[in-house]
Amino acid sequence: MSKKIQLSEIFGPTIQGEGALIGLPTIFVRTAGCDYRCDWCDTLYAVDTIHADQWYKATAAEIMTEVERLSNNTPLVVTLSGGNPAMPDLEELLDLGHAKGYRFAMETQGSLARPWFAKIDYLTLSPKGPSSLMKTDWQKLKECRNFAGENTQTSLKVVVFDETDYDYARQAALALPDVPVYLQPGNHRPNAEDAADIEGVLDRLKWLAEKVAQDEWYEAKVLPQLHVLIWGNERGV
Repeated sequence: MSKKIQLSEIFGPTIQGEGALIGLPTIFVRTAGCDYRCDWCDTLYAVDTIHADQWYKATAAEIMTEVERLSNNTPLVVTLSGGNPAMPDLEELLDLGHAKGYRFAMETQGSLARPWFAKIDYLTLSPKGPSSLMKTDWQKLKECRNFAGENTQTSLKVVVFDETDYDYARQAALALPDVPVYLQPGNHRPNAEDAADIEGVLDRLKWLAEKVAQDEWYEAKVLPQLHVLIWGNERGV
């Protein structure tokens, strides 16, 4: 019998709001549970067990049935998010989806390395800087990259709130020198229910763009969270 995967939500089609696939139509499969507790987490409803009464479990086949319904049986990119989607075993889901013509993107902080990363089409490693109050295991991050291999399009994405996070992003880029780097201004919310501070996000975006140019860090790409600029912090879009 197939193992069930703990989920927070499945929604879409919408667009990917950040990173290497920004703007691309996608369906999100958001797993529940995380091994991190970032100070500025914007998806606590998929992380903190206080929200566990909203979580549910489904098999890989059941997830694909919902993905096919939402996409009207038209294969597109399915984004695996969380929480930390590296926690459950998603290999069966990847195999089922690929057999039906779907491609898979996944974002994880790189704290858990899984052999099935090699089956992901687009992997975003997003280690968390000092402002998150989390500590990075650099060896584990490199193991994630190694498991992904050469057939997975891997990128590095770092959320930047301040100079300390920026310096951390430079360190992360040195740790994975063969991986494209994307920098994203932080979207700070003291409380999960707070509306997006669009003005603050745009100020950080401007500062970050000017900082990268000033430092001649020409390999880095600076991008906003496009979905935040369009919908604020509205859930499920």
